[in-house]
Amino acid sequence: MDRRSFVISSVGLLAAAVPAWSQPGPKVYHVGVLSPFSSSFDAPTSFEAFRQTLHELGYVEGRNVAFEHRWAEERFERLSVLADELVRLRPDLLVSVWGTPTALASKRATHTVPIVFNGVGDAVGVNLVASLARPGGNVTGSTFITEQTIGKQLQLLKEILPNISRVGAVINPVNPVYTPVLKASQTPARELGIRLIEVNVERVQDFEAAVRAAVKARVEGLVVLRDPVLIANQSRLVALLAEMRLPAMYGVRDCVDIGGLMSYGPSLTEMYRRAAHLADKILKGAKPATLPVEQSTTFELVINLKTAKALGLTIPPSLLLRADQVIE
Repeated sequence: MDRRSFVISSVGLLAAAVPAWSQPGPKVYHVGVLSPFSSSFDAPTSFEAFRQTLHELGYVEGRNVAFEHRWAEERFERLSVLADELVRLRPDLLVSVWGTPTALASKRATHTVPIVFNGVGDAVGVNLVASLARPGGNVTGSTFITEQTIGKQLQLLKEILPNISRVGAVINPVNPVYTPVLKASQTPARELGIRLIEVNVERVQDFEAAVRAAVKARVEGLVVLRDPVLIANQSRLVALLAEMRLPAMYGVRDCVDIGGLMSYGPSLTEMYRRAAHLADKILKGAKPATLPVEQSTTFELVINLKTAKALGLTIPPSLLLRADQVIE
């Protein structure tokens, strides 16, 4: 073998010995995804909007981005352990799916890995960020002001039931966002002549007893707030309220699609799309500390006329005209 052939053969052998993952090629961004839901539930249109927006921005799974998921199965106590697992994988980004407990667990797990949260009710109020304009740490994301949303929900419920005076707020007491939120919501409730009463539901097994207790307390309607336990078990909750003939306002439209009376809340699709743009900036080198938290600007009102009829309620024409969708 001449010297030239030997050199070429040696280079070939050395190249073959280098592991595939270290070969030149596009950088693969590793994104950890922490969810409070179960794996079977964790493909709602909201997260798909995040994934699709990233795709539109040039991130293709299997080519330059890989997702690593952890699901808490609606058990908040598991979130911290799962967040720690994801951080140990040293991802380029940690995405907190759906709500405050998940975002807080992510923040506790790391001060260095960039975090993008989604759907938090009051990011400043729960100390996720220092301010919306300048988050100041390794965390940014999308948010909305829950107490303002509840005020609007109560107003809409009052339009359907002008004489309503006692409304139950269905919450999960373990979710830390609701202590300050319910306190702040008392003011708009009083202005509408409504007494807001807590209806605590920590587990799906609590649904029936909690609703029956609310009826015994002479609650005339409900506002069902956004919580993973309530959302993951929405079919059971909607069926129970139909059986008890309790009109309810929901925070997510999915509940109305399956028979709930009415929903008003921020567009989850919009929030997740905004969060994807933040993720793109971070993966390209931006720091979360200087990326303003995105506030939801699109809110949706959905009304189910079939359910209204079953409850013996008449929806004012003015309210129907303002609805983004009416289900007949």
